[in-house]
Amino acid sequence: MLNSIINGSKALENALAGEELSFNDGMELMNYDNIFMLGKIADRIKKQIKGNTVTFTASYYLNYTNVCAASCPLCAFYKKNNEPDAYTLTKEQILNRVSIAVQKGANEMHIVGGFHPNLELEYYEGMIRSIKEKFPNISIKSFTPAEIFFIARVTHNTTKEVLLRLQECGLNALAGGGAEIFHPEPRKQIVVGKCSGDEWLQVAELAHTLGIMTNCTMLYGHVEKPEHVIDHIMKLRELQKKTGGFLTFIPLKFSPENTELKRNGLVKTHSSALYDLRIIAISRLMLANVINNISAYYIALGKKMAQVALTYGASDLVGTAFAEEIFRATGLTYSSTIEELVNMIKEINHIPAQRDTFHNII
Repeated sequence: MLNSIINGSKALENALAGEELSFNDGMELMNYDNIFMLGKIADRIKKQIKGNTVTFTASYYLNYTNVCAASCPLCAFYKKNNEPDAYTLTKEQILNRVSIAVQKGANEMHIVGGFHPNLELEYYEGMIRSIKEKFPNISIKSFTPAEIFFIARVTHNTTKEVLLRLQECGLNALAGGGAEIFHPEPRKQIVVGKCSGDEWLQVAELAHTLGIMTNCTMLYGHVEKPEHVIDHIMKLRELQKKTGGFLTFIPLKFSPENTELKRNGLVKTHSSALYDLRIIAISRLMLANVINNISAYYIALGKKMAQVALTYGASDLVGTAFAEEIFRATGLTYSSTIEELVNMIKEINHIPAQRDTFHNII
């Protein structure tokens, strides 16, 4: 029946037939005028893959430093080393945060930070090792491919050496941030002092070959064009087909408050709800055969909008995000208890399931 009412959309016909969508298919969907039908097809594909189950993890966010050598116009979080509110956590402070996380019931530490120009590799090794020694059962999902690239460069090690040494200390997985948007045209407007899109992909690929799985992300709602969105998703898809190392894809809605992009007038407001849903739905359709999980990041979307996204192709709510700081710097202050996430899922008649870092139901 759906085939008869999709308005002659070749891309949606291909999606329903289980075919891999092309760049042209993606561009068609970016301009497809029936957002409700787009969501309906994405929801059908989601249910074929994940059923009615919506997953989440009990996660605690730890930002070990806000000092950053980069000066990205998209970021409201970073500070320079001489600013009064710049900080770098000590091992004792980090362990205290992890202790709080465990008390809150977290089973995953999500650890990321700025590009600190003066930290040695031993700082990162000591952080991971000390957490694992004191809390051996907690999963450490730490550092983005962009951080790994920077750490390797500033400590004069190869990315492989950095990854192997951190893995030896107990690193379980990499976070997926720092990807932003891969295409160099918009990237040069939103990123300053960070690795290129290709370099991000190269680090992720190396991590996968070493047995370190990662998340992957895309920042949208800034200066990107439709073709940049499709290009980004397809590059992730090609790497996933090669390595199988991505755990979930998280489209991140850009929050412009307190950023240089807004101060300079390049981004004036948040992306629309319809655009948010289009990105979620297209992500599900473009990645249908390779990445099982599409995550609705309610920290950026808002909880009500995340619930709608769960009917547009998303099947995961990321996690409780205790103590999240990066989006907080833009004025967003969402976080949730396990009970709140369960209620969010039940309210839309889906089945809540707590998972671990690797998307195993626990």
